[in-house]
Amino acid sequence: MQLTPHNTLPADADQAALLGRIWRPEVRGPSVVTVRHGQVLDISARYPTTRDVFEADDPAAALRSAPGEPVCSVESLLSNSSAATRNTALPWLLAPCDLQAIKAAGVTFATSMLERVIEEKARGNPAAAAAIRTEIQALIGDDLSKLKPGSEQAMALKQVLIAQGAWSQYLEVGIGPDAEIFTKAPVLAAVGCGDDAGLHPASHWNNPEPEVVLAINSRSEVVGATLGNDVNLRDVEGRSALLLGKAKDNNASASIGPFIRLFDGHFTLNDVRNAELTLRVEGTDGFVMDGYSSMARISRDPLDLSAQLMGPHHQYPDGAMLFLGTLFAPVQDRDAPGSGFTHHLGDVVAISSPRLGSLRNRMLHTHQCAPWTFGASHLMRNLAQRGLL
Repeated sequence: MQLTPHNTLPADADQAALLGRIWRPEVRGPSVVTVRHGQVLDISARYPTTRDVFEADDPAAALRSAPGEPVCSVESLLSNSSAATRNTALPWLLAPCDLQAIKAAGVTFATSMLERVIEEKARGNPAAAAAIRTEIQALIGDDLSKLKPGSEQAMALKQVLIAQGAWSQYLEVGIGPDAEIFTKAPVLAAVGCGDDAGLHPASHWNNPEPEVVLAINSRSEVVGATLGNDVNLRDVEGRSALLLGKAKDNNASASIGPFIRLFDGHFTLNDVRNAELTLRVEGTDGFVMDGYSSMARISRDPLDLSAQLMGPHHQYPDGAMLFLGTLFAPVQDRDAPGSGFTHHLGDVVAISSPRLGSLRNRMLHTHQCAPWTFGASHLMRNLAQRGLL
């Protein structure tokens, strides 16, 4: 998993306002950085946290005008960011968020909504999924993308499905008025591009979820976006929706990066609305799976999801990172006919979008990934020791 500027940065990186974080071994802590002319610049003296950049009146302009200390080239940073070959005496890339809450919206695409219904009815058994998929699609079809959640048409469909005994809690959040918003990971727990990402060993049916992740400040303003992998344990959540925490929040199970691209004249929310994401999974067994997720097919607008996350009834003084959900739902068989897809240890997952770059991670069991040991208390003490607070 070799990371380079060519396979990691946005295609128009020279125009992009890129905000990130790196680990600096010499200060035993993280620094907020930006990229200029192929160089990584530490802007922590002006902005000790990425949360501080989010709070600026114009985050992209603030990032571009911030004085920076040259650290290294982008090429050398990325070449040292793969966990498998990392030299811990040199800087490496971290997840680009810090104090923000890490939240996720689920069941925001019709296709993935149907897969959640199938998981529920299969009770986490992948062998039963194919037959149930056929049954569910015969009842409600497989294209609900034009159905507006919460609309009169959606509520009429709900009554029909209830009468036929086909209603599901996943359909409730998929076509009902209220979005599913949940906590994906604790503050500072996300892993970055090049890190190992975690699969709980109790799961035997799981997959990646390629998603756009919104960057939102405390004023509920969406200030930028990046990529994320909302690692999904299909069998665990399929047994019971009350196991969502166990299915979603595990060590190294939230991957975000490589950089947050802040909104400016070159990149706006409309670019997010029209983003095309590609996915590639490459296994050590020679298996390859390609997929995609098109934001144009999302059922709820990103601003609707942001408003359901944060507003007069729920505040986030340090902002939030919000996974927007995925169109991708793998049904390709891997190990045996009818078994569907599941990860093997060592799979390399690449999630890419031209304007956001590429997020790459190797999949291991959660206990094989680096443990999460650097929390908010450690960050505050480190920044204080460095005279940045």
